[in-house]
Amino acid sequence: MKKEMKTKSGKKQLTADQEFQIMKLVLDKFLWLGFGIMALGFYVVVLGNQSVAKGITFLVSGAVLLILFLILIIREYEIIK
Repeated sequence: MKKEMKTKSGKKQLTADQEFQIMKLVLDKFLWLGFGIMALGFYVVVLGNQSVAKGITFLVSGAVLLILFLILIIREYEIIK
């Protein structure tokens, strides 16, 4: 049985590994969402029925989401050199 850690308020505290596993699940969703939006933008640009500006907007939106994802990773985890 794993040892449970509790804070002063009585709430359970996650171990570093548990916290990392949860963070991986959340960040994985950001990756899928960012690449999905970019793929939709690429599809709109290639299809050509709609304006290219709309497709470029989707591409830029996906890129911004991925940049936010990058900032979140850098802020949350230390990069070991």
